[in-house]
Amino acid sequence: MYDKSDPRAQLAPAPKGPAKVLTGLVAEEQLATFYDTPPQIDDAEGRTWFIRGHNFVVAYSELNPGGSLTRQDQIDEYVALMPDAPSILVAGEDRAELAGGHIAFLPPGASSVTLPEGGVLVRLFTARSRDMVENCANAAAYEKPRTHIPEFAPWPAPPEGLRLRSYSLDVPPEKGRFGRIFRCTTFMVNMLDAREGPRAPSSVSPHHHDDFEQCSLLLEGAYDHHLRWPWTTDMADWRADKAIEVTGPSVLVIPPPVIHTSRAKGEGLNRLVDIFCPPREDFNAKPGWVLNAADYPA
Repeated sequence: MYDKSDPRAQLAPAPKGPAKVLTGLVAEEQLATFYDTPPQIDDAEGRTWFIRGHNFVVAYSELNPGGSLTRQDQIDEYVALMPDAPSILVAGEDRAELAGGHIAFLPPGASSVTLPEGGVLVRLFTARSRDMVENCANAAAYEKPRTHIPEFAPWPAPPEGLRLRSYSLDVPPEKGRFGRIFRCTTFMVNMLDAREGPRAPSSVSPHHHDDFEQCSLLLEGAYDHHLRWPWTTDMADWRADKAIEVTGPSVLVIPPPVIHTSRAKGEGLNRLVDIFCPPREDFNAKPGWVLNAADYPA
C-alpha cells in the first residue's frame, strides 16, 4: 500500500499463483543502535560495529585518519560505501582515489579501503564471509532456519568479469525514480534521497515483502520504524505492533512478511539507505532505476 506520490506505486503486482501459507514464519527484527552500544572492534584503524541479516552482514566503521581495512581471501563481491569521506580503494591491480560521496563494489580476493581523512565507511558482505558473521553481536539470530527466505545465490557477473567499480552518489532526484539504486552480483543498495525535516504522517507507505528481508541503515537523522506482524492460522506467529524510534547511525533488519513503513522525524537532514541481498527483481526491472545497470546486465 503505497502513497500515490511514491514511485513504488508503479511496480508491477506480484504474479498470481497458489496462495501462500503464512504459518511458521516467526521472525524477530534485528536492531543495532551504533550510537549507544560499544563497537565489536576498537583498534588503531578505528571502531567497527557489526549486525547480520539472513544473507548478509553490515559492518559500520568510524575510521581514524589514515585508517585502512583489508580483505585477503574475500570469497565474493562486496560493497564499500563512503557517504562523505574521501577514500583510496585497491583491489588486485585496480586502484581508485575517490572524493567523498561514493559507493564501490570490490571483487573477490585481496582488497583494501583507506580513508586518508578518517570518517564513516560501511561495508556489506554476504553471509558466506563467515569471519564477518562471527563478529556480529546477533551472530546466532538465524540458528532457527528461515525457510521462507530462499537460499542466497549471486546474480550473474558482468560479461567482462568482476573488478573494482565505483560510482558517485551525487545524483540529483528524478521524478518517477525511487532513490539512487546501485547493484552488483550480491547486493542492491538504494541511497534514498535525503529528506530535510519530518515526513508528513498523512503520506506513509506501509507494505511487506513475501520472501526477502529489508535492511534499513540510518546514517543521519531520526526515524520511526513501524512494524506489524500478520495474523496467521497459528497464533504462535502473532506479535504486537512495534514502533521503533532510532537516530543515526543505526540498522534495522525487517523480516518478511512483516508490514512496515519508516517515517523520518528529524528536524534536520534525514539520510536512510535500504539494502537488499541478493538484489530484488522488481526494482531491477524498472527502466532507469538501477543507475549502474549497464555495468551489471541482468
